Amino acid sequence: MFDLASMAQGLDLLFSSPTAWVVAPVGIIIGLIFGAIPGLSVPIAMAVFLPLTLYMDFLESIIFLTAIFTGGSCGCSIPAILMNVPGTSAAVATCFDGYPMARQGQHNRALGVALASSTIGCAIGYFMLLGILEPLSGFVLKLGAPELFLVALTGILLIALVTEGNFWKAVLAGCVGILLSLIGMSSAGIERGTFGSIYLLDGIDPNAAIIGIFAASELFQLVKSDYIVRDEGKRHVSIREIIGGMLYVRKIPRTVFTGSVIGAGLGVVPGVGSSIANIVSYTFARNLSNDPQSYGKGNPNGVAAAESASSSSEGGSMVGLLALGLPSSAATAIMLSAFAMHNITGGPRFISDQKEIVYAIIAGNLLQAVMLVFIGLVFFRIAVYLVRVPVAWLLPPIIVCTVLGSYALSNSLNGPVTLVVFSALGVLMKRYNYSVVAAVIGLLLGLMMEGNLVRTWQLGGGSLWPIVERPISLTIIAIIIASGVGMYFFAKRRQTMNLPETPISAG
Repeated sequence: MFDLASMAQGLDLLFSSPTAWVVAPVGIIIGLIFGAIPGLSVPIAMAVFLPLTLYMDFLESIIFLTAIFTGGSCGCSIPAILMNVPGTSAAVATCFDGYPMARQGQHNRALGVALASSTIGCAIGYFMLLGILEPLSGFVLKLGAPELFLVALTGILLIALVTEGNFWKAVLAGCVGILLSLIGMSSAGIERGTFGSIYLLDGIDPNAAIIGIFAASELFQLVKSDYIVRDEGKRHVSIREIIGGMLYVRKIPRTVFTGSVIGAGLGVVPGVGSSIANIVSYTFARNLSNDPQSYGKGNPNGVAAAESASSSSEGGSMVGLLALGLPSSAATAIMLSAFAMHNITGGPRFISDQKEIVYAIIAGNLLQAVMLVFIGLVFFRIAVYLVRVPVAWLLPPIIVCTVLGSYALSNSLNGPVTLVVFSALGVLMKRYNYSVVAAVIGLLLGLMMEGNLVRTWQLGGGSLWPIVERPISLTIIAIIIASGVGMYFFAKRRQTMNLPETPISAG
C-alpha cells in the first residue's frame, strides 16, 4: 500500500525546501484571521492570495494554500464560540455547545477544546488520506447521481436527530430550507421563485443566509446584555484554561476519533464536506453519549465532535483533487487552479508518476497540524479578549463585518439583503420554535438533491429505478434503514432511562 522509497523522496523534497517552512505558518495565520471574521471564509482567503503562488514552486504553493485551509478550518470556531456566529457553515455545530460554554464563563476552555480537536482532526484526516488515497480513488469514480442523491437524503434525515420538540415542525423547517435553496434559474433554464426579480436568478447565497439566520437572534439577545459573559468574575483571560481545554481532549479519544473519521469520510463526497460533517459528527456523538441531555447546554464533547469532523474533512476533500483531479469543494477548486497555473494535472496518473510530491504534500500538512497548536494558541489567547469588551462596543464591528462579509461573498448587494432577510427569518423561527438547524440542512443540500435526482431520472429514461438497481445505492439504502432502526432503539433506551430524546433546541 505504501511506497517507502517515494515516501523517503517526498520527505527529502519537503525538508529541502526552506520556502515551504516560511509560507506554511504565514498561511495558517491568514486562514485563522479569515476564519475568525464572520462572512469571510477559507475560499475567499485562498482566492485573494492565489496570485502569490505564481512566484512559488508547485509544492510550496500547495503547502501555502493548504495552510490557509488548515488555519481557516480552526479559526471559524472563534466567532462560533464567543458570539454564536458561525463564520462558515463548517462551524454551525460548534455553536451548539461552544456558545453556551462561553455564556457560562468557560470561553477559555471551549477555545482550547476546539483548537486541540481541530488539530487532531486535521492530522487524522491526512493520515487517513495517506492510507486510502490509492484504493479510494477507484471507488469514488463509481459514485454516480443515485448515490449522491442518497447521500444528500441521508443528510436531510438528520433533521430527526438535531431537533427538540415537534418533529413535524422540524420537517417543515427542513422543507422550507430545501425550497429556498431551489430559488433561481434551474438547470433546464426555468425561473423558480424569483417573482420576476433579476436579483434572484442566481439563487440565494447559502453562506450569507446561514450567517443571518444564526447570528441575528443572538445579536438581538446580546442587545440586552452588557457583556457576552454576564458574570464579571468569569470574564477572565487564561492561557492556563485554554491549555486545560486542550488537555481535556485526552479524556474523550473516542469522540474525537469518531468525528475525525466521519469528517474525512464525508469530505470525500463532492458538495458535502465540512458543511455537513460537523453536524453529522455532533449528532452521532450526542446519540452515543450517556448524558445526551447535556448537549446543547455547554458540553465540551459537542465542541470536540464538531471541530474534529470539520477539520478532518480537509484531508478527505483532497482525495478527489489528488486522485481524480476533481475538486469536491470551493477550496479544492481554488487549489485545482494552482495545479493548472503550474501545468500540473491531478488524477491517477499524477499519483502514479509523482508519488513523492503527493507524499510531500501529505507530510507537509501533518506538520502544519503541529504548527497550528502553537500558532493557534497565541491567536486564541488574543481573540479571547472579546469577552472583556462591552457589547455596546462589540456589536457595531460584528454587524459591519457580517454585512461586508456577505457583500464579499456575492460581490453585490444581494449578500447584505440576504443577510437581513434571513436574520428576520431566524428571529421568527426561534420565536415560534421552528428548527433553524433543520432549515440550514435543507438550504445546504437542496440543490445537491435536485441536481442528482434529475440526473438519476435521466439515467433511468424517465424513471428512478437506478436508485434501487445499483449495488452502492442499495448499500446506502441499507445504511439509512439500519440508522433508522438504531435511532429507534436509542430512543427506546432513553425512554427507559427517562432521558430526553434530543437535547438541541429548535434554534
